[in-house]
Amino acid sequence: MKRSKRYREKAELVEQREYSVAEACDLIKKTASAKFDETVEMSVRLGVDPRHADQVVRGTVSLPHGLGKEVRVLVVAKGEKASEAEAAGADHVGYEEYIEKIQKGWFDFDVLVATPDSMRDLGKLGRALGPRGLMPNPKSGTVTMDIENTVKEIKAGKIDFRVDKTGIIHTGVGKASFEADKLKDNINTLMQTIIRLKPAAAKGTYLKSVSVSNTMGPGIRIVASSSEFAD
Repeated sequence: MKRSKRYREKAELVEQREYSVAEACDLIKKTASAKFDETVEMSVRLGVDPRHADQVVRGTVSLPHGLGKEVRVLVVAKGEKASEAEAAGADHVGYEEYIEKIQKGWFDFDVLVATPDSMRDLGKLGRALGPRGLMPNPKSGTVTMDIENTVKEIKAGKIDFRVDKTGIIHTGVGKASFEADKLKDNINTLMQTIIRLKPAAAKGTYLKSVSVSNTMGPGIRIVASSSEFAD
């Protein structure tokens, strides 16, 4: 793949070695070059086989400093729960009208939260919501009766992550404009959660590799050791 001159210049700053979290967070600030505030992205390759249900790693975590972006939340609920969603700051709240809008191709939201009773109707939208990662799921906490707290947590920086079919977790952990210490806090919080979720069925090395990069920047490898993310 042909890289731009700007990318090549930033890539020269990255040595072919593993960095500590603190070093990587300092370096990520130097490798940001786009005209927009790039997302800082994590890639964590795990020693699991996602083809087996008992080795699928999935979870949620509230990043202490959020993602640095406004997360648009749609809540599909009725009555009192709809009122809770509005009070908690959900961007869109409703029921039939939003199900109809989604059927027509509307997806102007980042997270969909739903009450359990609404899943019968939302289930019909699986082909539209599933491939986009927008289908509510009890495991990610987006199918719940605790609408108020769920919306507040998502707005504050709660993220849902899941290992893909190649054994890698991809997720954002902040913005290039974040202070290095805040990026470090977010990365450590995410990694501690991933480490806690190690499946009992996973054998051998669990953390295969860990890297961080800006949206338009080169990857920076981080020491893949549980102790590196202890603080």
